[in-house]
Amino acid sequence: MKLSRLFAASSIAVMMATVAPAQDAPTADTVLATVNGQDITVGHVIALTKRLPEQYQQLDDENLYKGVLDQLIQQTALSTGVDVTKKAIAVAIENETRALLASETLTQIENDAVTDELVQAEYDATIGEAPATTEYKASHILVETEEEAKELVQLLKDGADFAETAKEKSTGPSGPNGGDLGWMAKGRTVPEFENAMIALEAGEISDPVQSQFGWHIINLVETREAPKPTLDEVRAEIEDQLKTKAVAAYMENIESEADIKRVEIEIDPSIIRSTDLLD
Repeated sequence: MKLSRLFAASSIAVMMATVAPAQDAPTADTVLATVNGQDITVGHVIALTKRLPEQYQQLDDENLYKGVLDQLIQQTALSTGVDVTKKAIAVAIENETRALLASETLTQIENDAVTDELVQAEYDATIGEAPATTEYKASHILVETEEEAKELVQLLKDGADFAETAKEKSTGPSGPNGGDLGWMAKGRTVPEFENAMIALEAGEISDPVQSQFGWHIINLVETREAPKPTLDEVRAEIEDQLKTKAVAAYMENIESEADIKRVEIEIDPSIIRSTDLLD
């Protein structure tokens, strides 16, 4: 059943409401409903909830519980009487079982890869102990021609205010802000601009620099050591990286460790479209 139907109101009469007697705290085997003789338990509800997309996990517990139980009731009612010995159904169940077990294996691999100790070690190796990098705070004036750029450089050397000149003359989007580009790390601008910028001393103004956008006059305001993000700020990113590496390493060796015997027969690839073979 499609997930979009998960919380649809049930139109299937599948059981009669009963008042459950007082009992101990529920377990995974606690029966919540019986549909055509098949029990639906707390365990079934928990297992389905665990596999729902994130959008459903955000629902409050009361509505989520009701929606999941209704879904299981509807699915059970709809599945009653299906001949599971039919080839198409049997192989589909086998495939779904395979997919579920494989997913559980991958989940365990990912969970094992993101302990606090491993996350801290990865942070220390890639960020905490990495060499410090430099950031540059710069402003620029962008014009169309080299001649205009040279005239503005001379004007600035004669004492014109850089920010006011940028507001008046720059054609770039930073012009109204006095040409301010904020703090930048290497790699954030085109090479011609970056090479000229990092060659400047703080407070120095460049000669005209050409790039694909036009002619720049660069003012390097100041430099600083780039602040490193805290572990909390990059934890999610590090965890994703660790999970990806752990799964990739596992998958790289899986075929050599598994007992795999491929049958050497000629198969026409178009057979994947032959659904009549499952009839």
